[in-house]
Amino acid sequence: MMDAPPLATTADPLRLTLRLPDAEATAALARRLAPRLRARDVLLLQGPIGAGKTHFARSLIQSLLAAEGRTEDVPSPTFTLVQTYATEALEIWHADLYRLTSPAEAEELGLEEAFTEALCLIEWPDRLGGLAPANALTLTLAPEPGGDGRHLTLTATDPRWHAILAMEPSMTEAPRDAAAFIATAGWGDAARSRLAGDASNRKYDRLIRDNGSRAVLMDADPAKGEDVAPFLSIDRALLLRGLTAPDVLAEDRAQGFLLLEDLGDDLFARVLARDPSQESTLYAAATDVLTHLHGAPLPSGLRAYDAALMGKMAALALDWYLPGVTGTRTDSAGFADQVAALKDTLAPGDPVMALRDYHAENLLWLPGRAGIARVGLLDFQDAMAGPRAYDLVSMLQDARRDVPDAIEAEMVARYCAQNRLDQSRFSAEYAFCGAQRNLRILGVFARLSMHYGKPHYVDLIPRVWGLLQRDLAHPALADLQAAVAATLPAPDAAGLQRIKEQAGCHPLR
Repeated sequence: MMDAPPLATTADPLRLTLRLPDAEATAALARRLAPRLRARDVLLLQGPIGAGKTHFARSLIQSLLAAEGRTEDVPSPTFTLVQTYATEALEIWHADLYRLTSPAEAEELGLEEAFTEALCLIEWPDRLGGLAPANALTLTLAPEPGGDGRHLTLTATDPRWHAILAMEPSMTEAPRDAAAFIATAGWGDAARSRLAGDASNRKYDRLIRDNGSRAVLMDADPAKGEDVAPFLSIDRALLLRGLTAPDVLAEDRAQGFLLLEDLGDDLFARVLARDPSQESTLYAAATDVLTHLHGAPLPSGLRAYDAALMGKMAALALDWYLPGVTGTRTDSAGFADQVAALKDTLAPGDPVMALRDYHAENLLWLPGRAGIARVGLLDFQDAMAGPRAYDLVSMLQDARRDVPDAIEAEMVARYCAQNRLDQSRFSAEYAFCGAQRNLRILGVFARLSMHYGKPHYVDLIPRVWGLLQRDLAHPALADLQAAVAATLPAPDAAGLQRIKEQAGCHPLR
């Protein structure tokens, strides 16, 4: 990941170069540095257009705002020259001086005073001339030709920056070494083969020893924004509740490595592709798992998938799918508020543990086990406390495969009977969760293509759109149906192709 000499002593200038493999690694570094900064710190961001200066600054500012529970847009100050933000702890100045022609113009912006009172992030700092503070940290970004990576060189003379950067693990620790982790865990003699990954930056390898024993290596690189802590926390909670999740055989949280029990290859999707006659059996078992999980106490510290967040996530359809298809953008705040209000009306009950990716690609069939243990659970690190219908919808309105209408109806009836729910009332919550989830997925799949360069997700959008229309047909969602019809176009071939043509071209907003 990096070409880094030892940190300089406080008597010497600091000069350190890191390789950041992609935009998410740049953002992750900014997020890790953010809580270590204070008023009167100045970061000078150098590099050509497109080097990632604004992306770094935006990620850092959003991290500081998020620490106070705030999710605000952080626009580029290219035209305003300066954008300011106030947190409880400090004021933040973000300046883009590209259009300035002399240091005198920078002085007129009030930057000299800001350097003594605020945290300042300055793009194109060469325009400052002699106004640049001697105690600033200079970050020089240089894109790699023909790729997504970039090199970041940090230079400073103030000893304070030595102390701050010494706390940044990626600058002081040895490079990540999966082979060393595997050997330390006692699996150094195992053969390794790559397993299919998911929509995240995580990678998976299968390890097989000569005696046939197997394990799975999860590689969740912190430099790409990954964190194994949520997985470990939810994994323990599921195991404590008698459900089948992988046992953790070894872990290195700092490097992002986990060695996990191998639960096999029989994903529901694969089993049903071989033998569709098992559809009712498998989905009934997975429905029983949800009933068991929803009857258990919530784990402590589980983040709430509340009305405001559900609204914001549904609005991803306007933030990404809409501009992807049409090339136009619109303010999504009102739409988010409309969805949030519906949550409070249609899904007002006590929250349950929602795994949020509960579908045939993340459920394993283990017929050698009994009862609810026959269903193996994967990809649950994003679990939250949310409406009870959410995971049932996730399973039965699958973005990746068609679940027969009869199976959907059978499982909804089964769940309602098990939990003594009035099915007619539950249908409104189910339709709301389906609409919210499918709106979110429209935005997520467009974002995976447009930002992360994964256009194959676009091929799934027509199925998601069809599911959304089914949900919106519920009488309780008439107003939302009208809002969607007035805002979002149906995904025709030309619109989907436009999304694919923008693959990897859009920064995160």
